[in-house]
Amino acid sequence: MWSPVFEFDPSCDVVCEMCKLKTRLDGKIAVVTGGSAGIGYETAKELAKYGAKVIIASRNETKLKLATEKLIYTTGNKDVNYKRVDLGSLKSVRRFANELYNEDRIDFLINNAGAVGLSDRLTDDGLNLTMQVNYFGVFLLTYLLVPMMKLSSPSRIIIGTASSMYIGEIDFHHWNDIGRYNVLTSLGTSKLADSLFTVELHERLQNCGVSVNGFDPFLVRGTDIFGNLDTLTGEVSKLFVDITGRERKDVGAELAYLAASPDFDNVSGEYLKFCNVWPNHWLVKDKELRKTLWEKTKDAVRITAEEEWD
Repeated sequence: MWSPVFEFDPSCDVVCEMCKLKTRLDGKIAVVTGGSAGIGYETAKELAKYGAKVIIASRNETKLKLATEKLIYTTGNKDVNYKRVDLGSLKSVRRFANELYNEDRIDFLINNAGAVGLSDRLTDDGLNLTMQVNYFGVFLLTYLLVPMMKLSSPSRIIIGTASSMYIGEIDFHHWNDIGRYNVLTSLGTSKLADSLFTVELHERLQNCGVSVNGFDPFLVRGTDIFGNLDTLTGEVSKLFVDITGRERKDVGAELAYLAASPDFDNVSGEYLKFCNVWPNHWLVKDKELRKTLWEKTKDAVRITAEEEWD
């Protein structure tokens, strides 16, 4: 049986006041991927507002510069910086991780970046593009930063997931196939891998002072997540989300709260949504599947002997 951390009124489409940060974060350092726009930007704004040093990351340097300037202006926190990273490139992820080791610590790693509707192709690393952006790149970045997260403990890792995981599959013989998955099943497969990874990482980091949780934002208005879809599909999807979705500022505030609030000090290995612990995918209980996913992913992203820590 699962039990909610807080009572939640599903009729509300905003985050309740109890699900917003109330604690200063001075001296803390947060890394937010996908931080130049959408949920990531709103999360970064909330963390910066409470005094954390915030590093936002995404592919587009122009957007990053503008977002950084806006964050500094709106929060009054001058300790907001940006770094470029392309999750679709293992080289870029490694460069980004190495740059982060110049920081004194990392208290909160928020893996928010992700995409839907990417072209059905292999990356230069020979991996399915959607899988690499939504899962392989996230795994590699997180894996490389774990040693620093341990040194910064107590620290927290948040990994973005979604209910689309229920239409995904884990088939190690075909997870990098082209022409096998449609827009939804490719997204679902990557998010299922993220959920399995979250639980396995939690198991491997117990007693290290590093918590790991998955976060499902539900449907969110005002993001550019549908920008890669064809015009008709994108417009229909946007209309549906505009009717049923949540405000991105509320979701950003919630994500910042889950990542940094003392209320979640003892929560790890969970699937979080609406400020609550929710039932996770049934496959996360399969220890052998999780272990196999871990090892095969390490092979896929080519973890070297120098990068090993587990």
